[in-house]
Amino acid sequence: MPPLTYAYYPGCASQHMTKEASDSTRLVAKALGIVLRDMPKANCCGAGLLTDYDYELYLALNARIFAEAEAMGHDIMTICSTCLMVMSTANRDLKSDPARLEKTNAILKKAGLHYSGKVKVKQFLWVLAEDYGLEELKGEVVKPLDWLKVAPFYGCHSLRPSDALGVDDPMKPSSLDEVIKALGAEAVNYKGKTKCCGFQVDLVTEDTAVRMTGTRLLDGKSKGADCFVTPCPFCHVNLDNYQGMAEKKLSTKIDVPVFHLAQLVGLALGLSPDAIGLSRHLVSPEKILGEKIL
Repeated sequence: MPPLTYAYYPGCASQHMTKEASDSTRLVAKALGIVLRDMPKANCCGAGLLTDYDYELYLALNARIFAEAEAMGHDIMTICSTCLMVMSTANRDLKSDPARLEKTNAILKKAGLHYSGKVKVKQFLWVLAEDYGLEELKGEVVKPLDWLKVAPFYGCHSLRPSDALGVDDPMKPSSLDEVIKALGAEAVNYKGKTKCCGFQVDLVTEDTAVRMTGTRLLDGKSKGADCFVTPCPFCHVNLDNYQGMAEKKLSTKIDVPVFHLAQLVGLALGLSPDAIGLSRHLVSPEKILGEKIL
């Protein structure tokens, strides 16, 4: 049986701001035998900023990405939840309206491209939970995380709009919880796991965003979580990078490490903390890993 193979679209943030997310994803994919094919001609998806400003341009930019993946013969896998949401919504709109797809292809034709509408957009989380399979993932674990209580943080753009994403129930998601369990850890249930981290509010009302970040972290911590894990690099930025600001704003110590999804998987697969970039985190995970991993 041929290996799972995807056109890999890490997204802008995961190539620079949170490069450890992409680096660890590549290492985990290699360890699991998942093949990631780079997309050297792919452009930015628009990050949701173009949707209202220039809808036709937004569709064309994303269709250009889909056309490259289609030419490669693969579905797209991304580790950026914002890219996931933007691309999935564009793909839904193109596939549901043949006239819109035809109009978009007229634009792509100028660049010698065509998109027939066959590509699927998937998140790394879904690849692990559905395509690779939870039992298969469990079988690859060499260092079970059975001493760790992990708070899953899905992120808005992994869940909504549900009619474009269509994997998890946006109110009662399960994929991230199940991956945590497959790694041997305990998935902590708390009400904030489906809510917003505050990233979309950062540039508008930072005070509100920081409070949101702190509230989410304290919610999970109050339920016994040793750490958080998220499939979204932007959620990681808020939960890790802004955690110090949240502590000052809420006048309380939080001190909860936050992992990218691939990092948590990597630890269970026996990858070293240095290899998966744990030193790049502002909130050190050393105190919870201790002699178990380090």
